[in-house]
Amino acid sequence: MGILEGKNILVAGVTMNTSIGYRVVELAQAEGATVVVSNFGRAMSLTQRVLRRLDPEPPLIELDVTDAEHLATLPDRLREHVDHLDGVVHSIAFANPETALGGKFLSTPFDDVGFSVHVSAYSLVSLAMACKPLFAPSASVVGMTFDATVSWPIYDWMGVSKAALESASRYLARYLGPDGVRCNLVAAGPLETIAKKAIPGSEEFNAIWGTRAPLGWDPKDLTPTAKAVVALLSDWFPATTGEMVHVDGGLHSTGA
Repeated sequence: MGILEGKNILVAGVTMNTSIGYRVVELAQAEGATVVVSNFGRAMSLTQRVLRRLDPEPPLIELDVTDAEHLATLPDRLREHVDHLDGVVHSIAFANPETALGGKFLSTPFDDVGFSVHVSAYSLVSLAMACKPLFAPSASVVGMTFDATVSWPIYDWMGVSKAALESASRYLARYLGPDGVRCNLVAAGPLETIAKKAIPGSEEFNAIWGTRAPLGWDPKDLTPTAKAVVALLSDWFPATTGEMVHVDGGLHSTGA
């Protein structure tokens, strides 16, 4: 029996089979979970195509986390597939690569900053609150970050947005804890996802990890990160909340 046997999980933010979310779906289903996937807009067709590779093929619903109507109707649309939720995976982030990334930090207009924070950080809260009516006792919310306790070259306003995400996760842990709901983040090293490829100069991260990660780092291997997400969704961390689990080959623990 898998560690997610009998659990219902929403994975928000799956586009390609190279998405962290996609690997989470694969592992969650292998561990016994019933999974619902979300994306929105033109990316829906890409998501539907890659989901056909899975058995069973999980249902796909449209969810733009900046759309109030999408969030308001989310519980009813989820009830078409599951009667409750045991977990939610937030694998969503965006910053305009033309203005907010790649060394343009000092000139980014606030509209782009605000949108990045909305999509990448505030949406963790809005998604959790939209799902709250369906949460089972001991439900688990898991988000994805790239450790924002320090600054990184070229990461710029996405780094700021991830810092906001990390703080928002701690506050969610505080306010949802009395209801038995846990909220944690997984801080992964650089992985070859669509999101990373959209960052100008992101290959610099591979060089950093290649020389400094004590355990080494394979940027094409999504499995260690997805395993951490699945573990946090399970009952094996019943008293862990407000935490950020590093899956980065140990780089966060090193100095120069």
